[in-house]
Amino acid sequence: MSNILISNDDGIFALGVRTLANTLAQAGHQVTVVCPDRERSATGHGLTLHHPIRAEEVNSVFDSNVVAWSCSGTPADCVKFALSAVMDTRPDFVFSGINHGPNLGTDVLYSGTVSAAMEGVLEGIPSVAFSLASFSAEEFQPAADFALKLLQKLSDVENDSYPKPPLLSVNVPPVETSEVKGVVVTRQGLRRYIEKFAKRFDPRGKSYYWLEGEIIEDIEQPKDINLPPHILTDVQAIRDRFITITPLQYNLTDGAIVKHLYDQDLFKE
Repeated sequence: MSNILISNDDGIFALGVRTLANTLAQAGHQVTVVCPDRERSATGHGLTLHHPIRAEEVNSVFDSNVVAWSCSGTPADCVKFALSAVMDTRPDFVFSGINHGPNLGTDVLYSGTVSAAMEGVLEGIPSVAFSLASFSAEEFQPAADFALKLLQKLSDVENDSYPKPPLLSVNVPPVETSEVKGVVVTRQGLRRYIEKFAKRFDPRGKSYYWLEGEIIEDIEQPKDINLPPHILTDVQAIRDRFITITPLQYNLTDGAIVKHLYDQDLFKE
């Protein structure tokens, strides 16, 4: 059985994390949950540096075998706090989610769910971010059941067989398990939004602004020269009701632009 740390960005009382943690605990795994004390969606990889972090144990909501903590910090704070102050032994895996809503394409740049998992990988721990690709669906059990299956598959593979600890972003379509087309490894796609700041007024007549936006189209991203051309984007595959597994990395260096700048010798004195 595995020792698993779970976090999220929807908060300690979110249905997604409760379903994930209880499913894994009931299967016999050792589960520790450390989550924000409130929703912290779209916080990216932010850290709390200018005021104290407060945390307390949560003795309700979860299965009795789950050790759970509520933390005032961001998702990345939660994972750091868990690894340094809560867990006596290093976890085998860091899981994040199950997020209420998709994390597809460029969404991962803003996602607190993905950032919690990324914090695990920064510490050299294989990590997975799970998302239910709908903001309205409330049935998280199919995603939790898949997380249990994926955990078994990851556990069957020796960690030293990976070139580096994997960071996986998993999106599950909001359909019954029988309607899922399958599981595919995907590449990161691209999503585009119409965004605007709506100007509003509070009861005292002072103005404030609210960010509004909606997806207008999914844009096909150019094929990655390092990947086979048949590999779909996560955006494409989730539309076709596949569970998507997108390996990510925190190194954002653009190799093509590095090579271009060297070849053009633009900064030669």
